Amino acid sequence: MTKKLNCDQHLIAKSCGDYELLDSGDNEKLERFGTIVIRRPETQALWAKQRDELWNDAHATFMFKDKKGSWQIQKTVPDSWTVVRTGLPLIARLTSFKHTGIFPEQAPNWEWLTQVVRPEMKVLNLFGYTGAATVTAALAGASVTHVDASKQSLDWAHENARLSNISEDKIRWMLDDALAFAKREARRGAKYDGIILDPPAFGRGAKGEVWKIEEDLPKLLEALKEIFSEKPGSFFLVNGYAAGYAPCSFAQAVESVFGDTNGECGELHIQESSSERVIPAGIYVRFVR
Repeated sequence: MTKKLNCDQHLIAKSCGDYELLDSGDNEKLERFGTIVIRRPETQALWAKQRDELWNDAHATFMFKDKKGSWQIQKTVPDSWTVVRTGLPLIARLTSFKHTGIFPEQAPNWEWLTQVVRPEMKVLNLFGYTGAATVTAALAGASVTHVDASKQSLDWAHENARLSNISEDKIRWMLDDALAFAKREARRGAKYDGIILDPPAFGRGAKGEVWKIEEDLPKLLEALKEIFSEKPGSFFLVNGYAAGYAPCSFAQAVESVFGDTNGECGELHIQESSSERVIPAGIYVRFVR
């Protein structure tokens, strides 16, 4: 019997610990990262705000002017600060891309990783960015190869690893293009027991390589098939934030390469702390052999 991915399995990230989605609406969201409250654009928030009294208390607001975005600081914000999410300490910063380096909607995937990662596993994290998934896998006992094309992001991820007191020999840090790295590993005959990737819609590699998801994701999946272990218990996780792609698009792309899979796909949501409303925040596909 053919195994198909179980689609429309939406993962809801709750407000807890140092992170809270305070309110959303009118194309914005209001969030608390530790003691710092920020407001950011959110195109998914088509509804009306519910807690108007909270919005003027933001420390910083990300605004667009002449198609350029920047932070408007209302209260003192440190250059960086620590936020604990699902027990994981992570460094937050206000970036020019409106992100903080912490993606709270990923909490259900981090919890899933703690369940599927076993000691002595070899795990590959492509487009690893600030490294929350890398740190989660390393804390669970895996040896992780973390790949990102940005030196700044790689350094940030390294900081997060040190914050969790992970020994230097547990993580291999690679400043590289994801597709080029995967192809080289395939030629070397490398194998990984777990693969994590979070490809952007568009990006550039460490040497200026151009990444276009519609052209390069199928190539990357084919390369990853060559280095993905056949061992029972090996796992695969891909996230997507590229506008216009439904979960089943990613799921069918994965199935077309890896064949029969026993897993799930769906949307990632963040729930407000004082209501049942959620903000759609991406898509995912994951399975275990």
